Amino acid sequence: MYKHMIGKQSNKVKNTVEKGMVKRFVESIGDPHPIYTNEEVGKKSRYGKNIAPPTYPRVFDYGVIEGLILPEKGLIHGEQNYHYERPLFIGEEISCYSEVKNYVEKSGTNGRMGFLEIVNYGEDQEGNMIFSEKMVTIITETVRKAMCYE
Repeated sequence: MYKHMIGKQSNKVKNTVEKGMVKRFVESIGDPHPIYTNEEVGKKSRYGKNIAPPTYPRVFDYGVIEGLILPEKGLIHGEQNYHYERPLFIGEEISCYSEVKNYVEKSGTNGRMGFLEIVNYGEDQEGNMIFSEKMVTIITETVRKAMCYE
């Protein structure tokens, strides 16, 4: 179903790690650690500045992978993990993009399911990798059938 999409990428999109957005983000996830918002704590940290929480990249724009069409309903969130080379610093610009890494289908008791792996990347302005975020989305038999009729 999505095998032909493996290797396709979006164009890079610039994002900024904005102080106000980070503040709202940490409030929404209930993580009050002062390294994220308190400038004095940031200055005294080993980084010398404030950083964003590890899951903050969820708010970034990664662009569009041309031809990748996913249904709006019925998908199952299967897996998500992050790998960091270094933290995201408040105020820095990040170039972000997505890539379809893999797609496999497996048979189960409820029919065939698809497992779509997409990896999001964030690079600094020199092109150095800061983080990657691997996501696996599960597409059930019911969703697969509905997609064929649209």
